Amino acid sequence: MRDRVELFLVSVLVLFLELACIRWFPAHVLFLSFFTNTVLLACFLGMSVGCLAARSRRDYLAWTPLLLVVALAAASWVEWERQRTQSILDFGSQASTQLVFFGVESQSTDPSRFVVPIEVIVGLLFIMITLVMTGPGQQLGRSLARIPNRVEAYTVNIAGSIAGILLFTACSWWQLGPAWWFGGGLAAIAYFLIRGNTRWVVACALAPVAILVLAMSNRSLALDTQASREEIWSPYYRIDYDARSRRIDVNLIGHQEMVTRNAFTPAYALPHLLNRDSDRPPFARVLIIGAGSGNDVSRALQWGATRVDAVEIDPAIYGLGRRDHPDAPYADRRVFMHLDDGRNFLRSTEKQYDLIVYALVDSLVLHSSYSNIRLESYLFTTQAFADIRKRLAPGGLFVMYNYFRQGWIVSRLEGMLEGAFGAGNPLVFTLPTRTTVRPDDVLLGEFTVFFAGDTARLQQLFTQRQEYWLPNGRAIDMSTPNGFKVPDALVRASAPADWLKFHPATVIPTPERQRLATDAWPFLYLQRPMIPALSLRGIAIMGTIGLLFLLPFLRRATSIADAGARVSDVGFLAQMFFLGAGFMLVETKAVVHMALLFGGTWIVNSIVFCAVLVMILAANLFVLAKRPRSLVPYYVALVVSLLVNAVVPLDAFLGWSRTLQIAGSCLLAFAPIFFAGIVFAVSFSHAADADRALGANIAGAMFGGLAEYSSMLLGFQYVVLLAVAFYACSAAASYARSRRLSHCAQPQTSA
Repeated sequence: MRDRVELFLVSVLVLFLELACIRWFPAHVLFLSFFTNTVLLACFLGMSVGCLAARSRRDYLAWTPLLLVVALAAASWVEWERQRTQSILDFGSQASTQLVFFGVESQSTDPSRFVVPIEVIVGLLFIMITLVMTGPGQQLGRSLARIPNRVEAYTVNIAGSIAGILLFTACSWWQLGPAWWFGGGLAAIAYFLIRGNTRWVVACALAPVAILVLAMSNRSLALDTQASREEIWSPYYRIDYDARSRRIDVNLIGHQEMVTRNAFTPAYALPHLLNRDSDRPPFARVLIIGAGSGNDVSRALQWGATRVDAVEIDPAIYGLGRRDHPDAPYADRRVFMHLDDGRNFLRSTEKQYDLIVYALVDSLVLHSSYSNIRLESYLFTTQAFADIRKRLAPGGLFVMYNYFRQGWIVSRLEGMLEGAFGAGNPLVFTLPTRTTVRPDDVLLGEFTVFFAGDTARLQQLFTQRQEYWLPNGRAIDMSTPNGFKVPDALVRASAPADWLKFHPATVIPTPERQRLATDAWPFLYLQRPMIPALSLRGIAIMGTIGLLFLLPFLRRATSIADAGARVSDVGFLAQMFFLGAGFMLVETKAVVHMALLFGGTWIVNSIVFCAVLVMILAANLFVLAKRPRSLVPYYVALVVSLLVNAVVPLDAFLGWSRTLQIAGSCLLAFAPIFFAGIVFAVSFSHAADADRALGANIAGAMFGGLAEYSSMLLGFQYVVLLAVAFYACSAAASYARSRRLSHCAQPQTSA
């Protein structure tokens, strides 16, 4: 019983510490999010190496606190270096036209100076995180090896992992900061170290960790220490809020700033102003997706809205707006707040709106460490714009605006809007104004506004008078003159800086047919289906580091005296490796599928991760009860269920009743996980060395994580075909191993 309790606790520790690293490091090192799942793969590699080193006499767990200090300090230094004017790190060249990243556009480096590419820094942090997770992985491998019944041991491991996810979810719910995460992890490490009679190691190692973690609890080492700054860990972001300027930064990037109605902010008022000057009544029913701290909500109320549905995914950002916005829009009784994913709200509501606004919708970061999608990815697809059109009342308008940064992104968005609303329907404006937007135009710092829906009256007015004038530097309200009727003489008699001119821009399509973003390929910021060069370099670096870490254990796996045993051992480890690779892609597909259907909210993510582990737990219980002898029917069922996932579109369940939607989507997404769990549990039950088997499986999961980059080329619907290939390789390895074992078991006769 003691061994099972210890295995449960170390499983909690491993999962909890992994999630803590996944949250903390990308929030302190901006460009880690450029490489999708760097921290996750480093954690997998560390756990794999730890499991494979379970028999080593050296106790790597004793070094974990010190290694954690080094990794956290290194990450903080990297961010400090990024903020320097003359940094030795190369960030600016990453504003690539292949894939748009946020937060590096203004970073410049002197081409005559030596700079360190960010791929090298990513590689070093990858190594550090790997070393941090090696000790807990070793403890996990040792605990697994102590329980003779492999399936029972794996069941306890899964139960502990579920507990770890739930524990970290609770920390997110309560918005607890890094001091709680790493403090709790270090307390668990101390428990295992004390049991090993290494108290002096604990005393020496935990002291600097405690100091560092406490320093991070209220303010990052990389940021200034202004008294007005407040650090909040929401379920999605690390938020740095400056109360004096009311500026909100998320994960080191400027996100939004609360501005009063009396400030000159034309973008917020532009839909209402043009609507008034088109001789239309004020928008009565307004939906704002990405309401944030409340700027758009405030303007809608100012211009006469009778009901505003404000949708915001992050409760902490909403809380700041409710507390500190100078116009107090969220205190107005006309406002109805929805803490939800925007796409999920569009699918779940039946209301019709006169105005729908995408209010600076960009999350700036990835949705999770399992995939290349961002929180807003499923808001910018052709299917999402079709959902928008369904929610517009007759005569309604859809408006979205942002700093879209590249001409080809503007061209893609116009094409998607034309697909939903009809050719020639959208109007595109740029501030400062452009006559044309070409695919190769760089629009850094330029604001783009799209109008779609009932745009006929606006188009007619711009045909009659091609210029619209705004008073510059003054608050825009109902007293602002009609921009279509401003006399030319008045404009000429004024100072040039007194007026702003704009008009619709002509968007030039890309020379080749541009792929539009869809639910199956939701990559708005990727120029075309491809794996970008930066991602390929990251894959090469992480793959090489992984191979170097695992190479000593691969040599050991083939250095067994008996030739027959050698083939059997290598075949089994290969089977476990490919099972891990396939499972990683299946889990990624489940995460993405549920994010589309039920929204990219943190509650949905937690439920999905727990559901995956529950399915594995159910598979383990099935194996314990039925004790299957042959894997053939389960491999067949696994492959068939994966092929069904490849054939059925991701959005097939949209529009169904909620009960049927949940039942159908869960059956589609989780059936492969159940069958994969049975295959793994049966295979794992035959493991002579549980630690090495699990280590090979986790190494395979890391390989599958690298293979996930192929989704940028194939789309998520077809990435499961790679999983089919991996499972086919595992079946082939299992078959070759069984044939070799049966051959060795036959009696040998002499001539």
